[in-house]
Amino acid sequence: MYSKWNEQEIVEQLRDLRSRERAFTYLVEHFKEQLYWQIRRMVLTHDDADDVLQNTFLKAWTGIENFRGEAKLSTWLFRIANNETLNFLEKKRQTLSLDDDQAIGVAAQLESDPYFDGDETARQLQEVMAKLPDKQRQVFNLKYFEEMKYEDMSELLGTSVGALKASYHHAVKKISDFFNAND
Repeated sequence: MYSKWNEQEIVEQLRDLRSRERAFTYLVEHFKEQLYWQIRRMVLTHDDADDVLQNTFLKAWTGIENFRGEAKLSTWLFRIANNETLNFLEKKRQTLSLDDDQAIGVAAQLESDPYFDGDETARQLQEVMAKLPDKQRQVFNLKYFEEMKYEDMSELLGTSVGALKASYHHAVKKISDFFNAND
């Protein structure tokens, strides 16, 4: 199909009705794992992440004609995934903050997930992350796990670099405080 990722070639193929389906299949294969983990770190369970990922690609497929190329395809897809994740969390009422009992429940839910293979530290990290406001959790995930640059995050989330740095700093402080208190 394609020897390596060439965004311009993929965009051209996506605009051509004769090659759109093949190019979109390649797009899905190229981004599905990275998007899955971005979503999974926010929604925590495999089944929920799969549902949100499927909705992300469905939205991308139905909206591919509206892609103007002003941003990279990856930015466009990550923005769709981000919006779908936040919509999902809103529906699940996991937004903003959880009290301690709810956060422990989220950690227990994660432990019961057959795809979770983490140790106690990973479980505790998920527990404290569940307590973070969505924005801080999202910025922490993108910076810490995805190693995304603040400039790329700014484009993806439509937030200033300064605000992103502040969100990351607050998230790290809360996580550090949690581990220091539970040491």
